[in-house]
Amino acid sequence: QLQFVESGGGLVRPGGSLRLSCAGSGFTLDSYGIGWFRQAPGKEHEGVSCVSRSDFATYYAKSVKGRFTISRDNAKDTVYLQMNSLKPEDTAVYYCAAAHCWDRGMSKKGNGWGQGTQVTVSS
Repeated sequence: QLQFVESGGGLVRPGGSLRLSCAGSGFTLDSYGIGWFRQAPGKEHEGVSCVSRSDFATYYAKSVKGRFTISRDNAKDTVYLQMNSLKPEDTAVYYCAAAHCWDRGMSKKGNGWGQGTQVTVSS
């Protein structure tokens, strides 16, 4: 089972920014499409954004489009999620995982979730 390590979360005021990082433990990310997912309290996991293995496709959920940007740094073997103009409704635990990614959607590959990183948007 692939293990992902998420970092970069924190407490930020509405309108603020955070950059989340995703790394793999024991494997290289460039072999996989990578997705960011989130789970707010009392809700199901939600796909937020993804980048395909080839980088030819990215996807953003409607709720984050225009505010979040996903990117890869293959030299650092890291996938980032730059989150700008954060809103209280973005508060959730954010997870990265292997994903099927196409320009109109995304779905998680495999079972289980990592530890995630908490993002809290509050004044």
